[in-house]
Amino acid sequence: MRRKRDSLLGALCLAVLLLCGILPFGTAQAAAGETAPLTILFTHDTHDHFLPSANESGGTYGGYVRLATLLQEERGAAEHPVVTLDGGDFSMGSLFQTIYDTDAPELRALGAMGYGVTTLGNHEFDYRDEGLARMLTAAARSGAALPALVQANYKPPAEDTTSWAAWKEYGVTDYVVLEKENPSGGESVRVAVFGVLGVDADACSPMSQMEFEPIADAARRVVEQIQAEENADYIICLSHSGTTKGKGEDYELAKAVDGIDVILSGHTHTTLEEPIQVGDTLIVSCGAYTQNLGVLTIGKGSDGAVQLEEYRLRPVDDSVAEDPALRELANGFQTLVEERYLSRYGLTFDQVVAENPWTFPTIQELGKVQREETLGNLIADSYVYAVQQAEGENSVPVDFAVVAAGVIRASLPQGEVTTSDIFEISSLGFGADGTPGYPLVSVYLTGRELKDVFEVDASVTPLMPNAQLYGAGMEWTFNPNRLIFNKVTHCAQVLPDGTHLPIEEDKLYRVVTGLYSGQMLGTVNSKSFGILAVTPRDETGAPITDLESRIVHSADGAEVKEWYALASYLQSMGTVGEQYQAPEGRKTVAPSWNPIELLRAPSKFALAVYAVVVLLIGLVVLVVVLLVRRRTRRSRGLKGRHRPQSGYRRYRG
Repeated sequence: MRRKRDSLLGALCLAVLLLCGILPFGTAQAAAGETAPLTILFTHDTHDHFLPSANESGGTYGGYVRLATLLQEERGAAEHPVVTLDGGDFSMGSLFQTIYDTDAPELRALGAMGYGVTTLGNHEFDYRDEGLARMLTAAARSGAALPALVQANYKPPAEDTTSWAAWKEYGVTDYVVLEKENPSGGESVRVAVFGVLGVDADACSPMSQMEFEPIADAARRVVEQIQAEENADYIICLSHSGTTKGKGEDYELAKAVDGIDVILSGHTHTTLEEPIQVGDTLIVSCGAYTQNLGVLTIGKGSDGAVQLEEYRLRPVDDSVAEDPALRELANGFQTLVEERYLSRYGLTFDQVVAENPWTFPTIQELGKVQREETLGNLIADSYVYAVQQAEGENSVPVDFAVVAAGVIRASLPQGEVTTSDIFEISSLGFGADGTPGYPLVSVYLTGRELKDVFEVDASVTPLMPNAQLYGAGMEWTFNPNRLIFNKVTHCAQVLPDGTHLPIEEDKLYRVVTGLYSGQMLGTVNSKSFGILAVTPRDETGAPITDLESRIVHSADGAEVKEWYALASYLQSMGTVGEQYQAPEGRKTVAPSWNPIELLRAPSKFALAVYAVVVLLIGLVVLVVVLLVRRRTRRSRGLKGRHRPQSGYRRYRG
């Protein structure tokens, strides 16, 4: 018996030695019934960040030229099959976007970095459906290596033959399946990747002209098709929908649709230090602007459930060397940007436009707290300056210039400020002239509507931080503890000489903002359930139906772009003025729980709410009184029924 046991032990040792000779040391193999692990390298919302961006403390962050280095390092060290994925919004964020529709630099850069798949975000539609079609065609005909492009629920209508031709030429599909070899010599894996775009992303792309299918419906349809036809080991969703505080559209997607192993969540620029697990689905996000590279390794047990093996966010910072090949690609595109776009403004890419001695809030901080921001003040003041310069002596005074937090895409670095730095701050969109950059528009609002604009800032911002407003020419104060849509307690017009004037409700005031912000003014009515009303008007007070007819032009007929308004204002100062060192009292947040402060000067909406509350309280009191009376009467009746009659004596035997 002992000899037999020793023989079995020797055989076992021999088997272990043989396995050690066959397999590389330290490499885990999938056990019977398990799926080989997969490493996912991922980004989202990279927004054209080819080059490192200046931060507010004198350093830099991000950049494709550095990201490429980290991608190579991770692939070289990987012990498992690797896929490289992007969650959309790869465009609109730097001067490189100015050649988006002619040269497709973003997709070509993703291809050069070895990305396997990406999807479309809302900002890919900033040049509208025609611009996206031109970009896809340019990419397909460039001959460069390109990532696959997946989009399952956001597509051109059938009659848009131009867009469909471009989508087909590039090869846009609902999903793709990648066969990835195991670098350790083990089993390869089949990875299915599909893309969707969410409700909020659709709302942020009002000119896309696309048809929207609910993301859960599309995801369920695609997952079922993959499961039926593809024999995929993993199913990954590139969702440009977003997560906020651990919830959001992608959280709901994971709850609604079974079979998705990983959701790469873009759009909200979220940074998740750890994945969110919803059932058998992992949700991951690594932040925007190439600040981090996400690294996720997953496996599957014999039950088929996804298992987290590793999750890391690698900072793309000053410690990462640039990749020479990506730097050369970026330099070539930079030359095209200067020749085709910046030359018309008399500027160059790295030209120093101004000196900034002050520290401005980081882009991560901007809009997160309800308060006045110096960067918002600076941008709003630049709008006033640019309109005055464009219109000259005949300029009509601008009563109110306003910018929303959501259209501010970068902060102002300390020290030397270049053309490129300025463009990144106001980098979105393009104008009616077909050139990049949203232009300024000039409209009129009544004083009553202006008060509603201030109420939007006070009441809607906690629900939508991107809606926070910064302005010039007006001041307003609000108590965040007051009833919603009745938070503003004071507002006034501030003239250039510092004089304060009360706002007249029926007077028309000239308002200047960016085209995109102007387009979003119409959503105030729906977002406030009709309680607030803001209607852009012309000089006569007539409602405006075409905001592009209100674009501000310079004397030579050129559109005044948001970014160039800021550039010209900074250039006029040379050194950023001391007034931008600290807030000036343009917006004051005055929280108070004092009953008088909570209830004074109620609006019509507030009066209606208070009336309903008083009525409800009155009804409750009335019901309670009636119940008490009924109970009292019933109690009295019972006592009377059992009371002994007069003259009755109890017999005792």
